[in-house]
Amino acid sequence: MIIVLFGPPGAGKGTQSANLVAKFGIPSLSTGDMFRAAIAAQTPMGKEVKAVLDAGDLVNDDLVNNLVFERLEQPDCQKGVILDGYPRTVAQAKALDNWLQDHHLKLKKVIELKVDDEQLIERRAGRLFAPNSKRVYHKQFNPPKVEGICDLTGEKLVQREDDQPEVVRHRLEVYNQQTAPVLDYYEGEDRLVTLDGMADIEHVFADILKALGSK
Repeated sequence: MIIVLFGPPGAGKGTQSANLVAKFGIPSLSTGDMFRAAIAAQTPMGKEVKAVLDAGDLVNDDLVNNLVFERLEQPDCQKGVILDGYPRTVAQAKALDNWLQDHHLKLKKVIELKVDDEQLIERRAGRLFAPNSKRVYHKQFNPPKVEGICDLTGEKLVQREDDQPEVVRHRLEVYNQQTAPVLDYYEGEDRLVTLDGMADIEHVFADILKALGSK
């Protein structure tokens, strides 16, 4: 079972990936995590990625593809994987299709968690973060017992830089520009399922399972 999960920052991909991992016992892979793991392990590819990132450059498609394909061949991926944040370009999507065909595998579904940009910006703007305990609160949906204070440690809550409305708006714009062609590529072959990412967590997960033909 190979699943591609799409969605902008804050759409709930991390939560739904964790649900899918628990349900199916397959790993969730993000390119960011793979970059860090390869660099930490000091593999030849990891050293190459580190050199690119240290130079402030973007990792090119071929290097990203090779890193993903190397990871897909690991034993824990034999039952399937959830790909989070990959492919990011049409070239990567085509390369993934070719790799799957060469390995007699098939992409199960591409699942897009669609969000309303303005609602997501508002939702993210309400998030509060405890730097030490790492707990996340929300002014409206999950407020602390004492305003501005972590329930667990009593530390002062802050708003993270990436939750600032202007930052979220920019990231949404970049996401929409980058992923639109990739989603169009998958839509043409009837592999794409678009779900309401603004619904509650349980509802979204039920919709994902339905799209996968599972219960």
